[in-house]
Amino acid sequence: MRLLIIEDEHLAAKRLIQMVLQLHPDAEVCAVCDSVEQSVQWIKSNTQPDLAFFDIQLGDGISFEIFKQCQVNFPIIFTTAYDQYAVQAFKVNSLDYLLKPIDKDELKQAIDKFLNQQKTDLSGINQAIEQARLLLQKQNYKSRFLIKVGEHLRMIDTADISFFYIEDKSTFIRTESGSSYALDQSLDQYEIQLNPSDFYRISRKFIIKLSSISDIISYSNSRLKLKLKGMDNTNEIIVSRERVKSFKSWLEGE
Repeated sequence: MRLLIIEDEHLAAKRLIQMVLQLHPDAEVCAVCDSVEQSVQWIKSNTQPDLAFFDIQLGDGISFEIFKQCQVNFPIIFTTAYDQYAVQAFKVNSLDYLLKPIDKDELKQAIDKFLNQQKTDLSGINQAIEQARLLLQKQNYKSRFLIKVGEHLRMIDTADISFFYIEDKSTFIRTESGSSYALDQSLDQYEIQLNPSDFYRISRKFIIKLSSISDIISYSNSRLKLKLKGMDNTNEIIVSRERVKSFKSWLEGE
């Protein structure tokens, strides 16, 4: 069984491979790709695998974009930290998925399901992916967030948020007035709750709001540095190199 792993977190990819090989020592991992661009190049240039694991969120976009750029004729199990809307999208379109952190028993069930299928019908996979993507986009985006501050609960309007960020493995929001508040979900989970016309994930650590940008500065290695409302000296906000092109397109409204 030849496997393709598409995952941009090194430790997550390593753990997935270890679990798969424990279950199926004869499996061969033919490639690990960490971006949409690299994945498309590999699929176009190599014999297609027997099975693939696709992470949803990659460094340069979501893995759904892969299906727009090349023909995929092999079964896929999606791995995702998303819950709620994403799971609904996968279930509605009969797409296999595993929630992170991946449970070994659930992984075994997913692989067994693939192995027990005598003939996998892949004719509708691209249509199913597109329907899942559209379903994700049709969700009602958050207009406010409920934040716990000590023993109190406070509502923060999305319009007042300047950016979301990760610090010391925890997730926070920074308001345009400069206040920071801790959140209880991952950045991946908040990303799908935000309107993509207003918010953009510029790196693994930051999601920024369009209207909060006060300055864009050319930075080293073809990157961009941003100044945002509510920003202080403890936050250096850099657009990762692999996202600069798509970030510019987002700024232009494309």
